[in-house]
Amino acid sequence: MRNPAAVHPVILGGDAGAYSLARAFHERYGVRSTVVSIRPTPNVAHSGIIDNVVEPRLDDPAVMVELIRRVAATVEGPVIALTCVDWYVRALAQHRARLEDVALVPYPSVGLLDHVMDKQRFSALCQELGIPHPRTEVRAGGEPVGDLDLRFPVIAKPGDNAAWHHVSFPGKAKVHLVQDRAELAALLRAAGDAGYRRPMIVQEYIPGDDSQMRIMTTYSDRAGAVRMAWGGHVLLEEHTPGTLGNPAAILTGRLPQVEADARRLVEHLGWTGFANFDVKVDPRTGVGHFLELNPRTGRSNYYLTASGLNPAAYWVADHLGGQWPDVAEPLEVLYRIVPGFLLDRYVQDDALRAAVRGARVVHPLKYRRDLSPRRDTWVRLAELNQVRKFAQHHPLQDPGGAPARPGFGNVFPSAEQDVA
Repeated sequence: MRNPAAVHPVILGGDAGAYSLARAFHERYGVRSTVVSIRPTPNVAHSGIIDNVVEPRLDDPAVMVELIRRVAATVEGPVIALTCVDWYVRALAQHRARLEDVALVPYPSVGLLDHVMDKQRFSALCQELGIPHPRTEVRAGGEPVGDLDLRFPVIAKPGDNAAWHHVSFPGKAKVHLVQDRAELAALLRAAGDAGYRRPMIVQEYIPGDDSQMRIMTTYSDRAGAVRMAWGGHVLLEEHTPGTLGNPAAILTGRLPQVEADARRLVEHLGWTGFANFDVKVDPRTGVGHFLELNPRTGRSNYYLTASGLNPAAYWVADHLGGQWPDVAEPLEVLYRIVPGFLLDRYVQDDALRAAVRGARVVHPLKYRRDLSPRRDTWVRLAELNQVRKFAQHHPLQDPGGAPARPGFGNVFPSAEQDVA
């Protein structure tokens, strides 16, 4: 058995999720991580637990492979290659054969990744298993809207994230909330003109504010057995360009329907490793509808570590022979990256507000074993800066109670931009 205490994580990306993974390994094993980012980001700057490598060409798989191999040659192994970004997950899986002699790549096969990252196939899978999922139709980039048996507004998003990653046009985003046929037609036309001729997923919009969202994460071992499932009630999401849709506050706890459906999905797929689900509860029925399966830990993965379910321990137990976490019941915590008084301002439900006041608070970037004057100052200022961001961007602050509408409806930007 290799020594799990000597594991060296190489983490691709520079957002709060990358820092949270480095923190998880440091909390559990006391090790430093190498975090590779396209550009310097304050999330990982001035950290005593991270060696930050800035590589502007990281999106080139050849550069990614060479860099990981170079790091592996300079550290005491074993090396484990990780990320919170879908694009890098697929790149790591696709080039596993060029890495596996020097690094563990704990992600499923490319075929299985493509099955769930293709949103059209994921919709069909949910229908097959009877998993609640928004009503869906499919159009290709460049195709006319035609007959659409959905009521507006609708959600429109690419069915092929890898192909979407390679095109660019004004207003492009990861997900769009489209208000009418004209906006949908304009989006399909712009995508096609940019070279994206792959499927676009068009789904009914489930009403409700941020507090209708739920998050669920599972871990399946290499035999496909679910070792962990834990989620939470999203209280607030971020609304700034580049981070929109990321949870800003989560109250962790049991979600029986969502957990049962998530387990059915990963067991049916023969999934291995982490899976992270975005779910929205329809306020009219109380049923959680699965929006997508992310083949990785989420940006807000520190909610797991704080609940006693450290992701590092699951990877090490599965791949390096360490001890599986023995957690009878995870802790219920309040994960937040915003000041507490913003929850009082924006969370409307009285029962939720009462639960928040009694919860133990955790912040992914506030780590007492990783303090420096410059880092501590930035983390505190970033938290206070959320006041300005919410005042400027939260939909409750806009006239009429609806967000402003840039081109192609309300924009949910791509995760590749997440640096704040």
